[in-house]
Parts: sequence; C-alpha cells; structure tokens
Amino acid sequence: MNMKFVHMADMHFDAPFSLLNTKKNLGETRRLEQRNAFKEIINYIKEHNVEYFFIAGDLYEQDYVRRSTIDFINDCFRQIPNTKIFITPGNHDPYIKDSYYDNYEFERNVYIFKTNKLEKYEDENVVIYGMAFTDFYMNTSAIKDIKVVREGKPNILLIHADVNGKRDENGYEYNSVPERSLKDTGFDYIALGHIHKSNFEENKDYVYPGSTISFGFDELGRHGFVAGEINGGLLEKEFIEVDNRVFEEYFLNVDSFTSKEALIEYILDIDFEKNHMYKLVLEGKRGFDIDEREILKSISDKNILKIKNNTRISYDLDALKKEKNLKGIFVKKVLEEAKSGYYTDEQIQKAIEIGLQAME
Repeated sequence: MNMKFVHMADMHFDAPFSLLNTKKNLGETRRLEQRNAFKEIINYIKEHNVEYFFIAGDLYEQDYVRRSTIDFINDCFRQIPNTKIFITPGNHDPYIKDSYYDNYEFERNVYIFKTNKLEKYEDENVVIYGMAFTDFYMNTSAIKDIKVVREGKPNILLIHADVNGKRDENGYEYNSVPERSLKDTGFDYIALGHIHKSNFEENKDYVYPGSTISFGFDELGRHGFVAGEINGGLLEKEFIEVDNRVFEEYFLNVDSFTSKEALIEYILDIDFEKNHMYKLVLEGKRGFDIDEREILKSISDKNILKIKNNTRISYDLDALKKEKNLKGIFVKKVLEEAKSGYYTDEQIQKAIEIGLQAME
C-alpha cells in the first residue's frame, strides 16, 4: 500500500508580527507572504496529486484571525478536492466554542480532530491518529506509550505537541510528550507541530517541519513543509522551502571605529541583501557610547530590525584603578562590588562606562 502526503505546521495566519510592524509596512507584507507560501503548498499538492494533507496545528491565530482569512484558507482547500485534509488544532488555534473550527463550514474534504482524546480515522489507504487542543494549553497528554496494530496499511500520528516539554512560567504545558514514548510505536510517520525550528535533518522518530515561514531571529534557517511517500512500508521524504524572506544575523566588529558617526556611516554603506531582514550584532571594544534605538533611527532605510550590542568598553581598567584620582577610586569601587556576584559582567561594564563618561 502506498500513499503520498504533505505535512505542514505553525503557519499562524494573521499573527500580529509586532517586531516587523516597527519597519514601515513589513507586518502586512509578511501576512501576504504567508498567503503566497500557503498557495505554493496547495500548488505542489495539485501538481503532484498528493492524496493526504496534514496540518499539525497553529494554522491561524485564534485571537487575531479574520473571517476573510478563513475564507482564503477554505478557498485553497476547495482547489484540491481530491486531497483529504487533516487538521489537528494547536494551542494558538484550539478547538473551542465559537472558534472557526467549531462554527465554520469547511470543504467536505477537510477532517478536523475535535477532542483532546486520541481519535482514529481510517480509510482504504491509511490509518490516522490525531487529537486537538481544546484550550490554549494542554497539561495532560493522551499520548502515553501508544502502539499501533499493524493493519496492512500506513499508520500516521498527527498531533500538536511539545516533545520533552516542560511547564512554562505560568505553570502551563503544551501537550508535553516524552520522546521515549514516541520510539518503537509502530507509526510509519509521526507528524508534529508546535516547535518552529525544523528537525527534518536530525533523523528523529518524529518530524517537526517547523513554522512554514520565519517569524523572527529566533527562527533562523530553512522554512517550508515536508513532502513524503510511503510505499510498501518504506518512507521517503523531502523538505521543500517556501519562505522567500531570510532572517539573518550580521556581525560587525567595532574595534576600528572612533565614533558613533563613523559606525553609522559604515553601516549605511553596507550592501545588504534586498530580501533579507537583519539583526545587527555589534562586537569588539569601543570608546564611545552606543544607543541602539538612536542608531536604528539613523539607518531606518536599511532592512535592519534589531541591534544587539555585545561590545565592551575599551578602557584599560587595570590601569585606571591604580590612578590616585576620582576615576581610579570609582573604578576600584565598582570592580570590588562586582566580586559580590550580584551583577552581570554587562551591568558592571555599563556602570563603569556611564560613570567614566560623566566624569569626562
């Protein structure tokens, strides 16, 4: 028995894109790019006659999604009538009362898992197990050492889950599943959602495709979906990129700059890739103050969203603390206070920098 499938997760339609909205109209641009990525997936399904489409949660943002976006999603589903679509609602799009999963009439080829108990769907080609978030968290998982009974056809597990997850600062879990419980389960493919970084290259017993598009600098790397085929019990799969915008860190050493103005002029002359969004990471030693917000304002025409200041002041502290003047006394006192362990190195460096600049 063979079957072809596409597996995606974590699209988060209508996410607010708070960071991107600080840069002109990039938030709205990114929402259009979400739609284009989804249409690419639909086109792939049409062109390759894919029989099963697995959406592993967080398809949309419950708190922000618009009816027009749900209509767009359903219109896309209408274009692949011969594909069976399975959705397992996640913690951002849970199956709750008055949600679109609850009260919207999706196309007939769409199957939505509705409870937080493990459900089983079976047709002539495949057996699919799935479940839904029925709230914005799930502290008790229904996945406990499950083993499937071989039935002469592929067995798929489709869930939104946090493998080896822990409680967050508010005491919530998000369907935490021990990795050991997924080993040797008998599933031909375990399709997961929730983690935005893909583990496709890690050769695990389960697959996170990652978020379909990147949402920021904590999600570097490739973004897209997984296309697979199970033929005679053998699984073949590939990762296909659909995100055309790259989030990247750009590292810049400031040792050679003598002033803030010289640094800004240098940044303005850098030929950044047009379709990339950058976090500028400043490193090295400096002899001038760096105000990240002020620099961002000065380089607003560049596609830089964030600046991370990892620089250190270039003062010779060993020499300064030996000076028999106010600067020497100040530096010596601060360095003695640093031994208490109450402050980070960054805080100590900043305190010294502010104090010495004030004396100058």
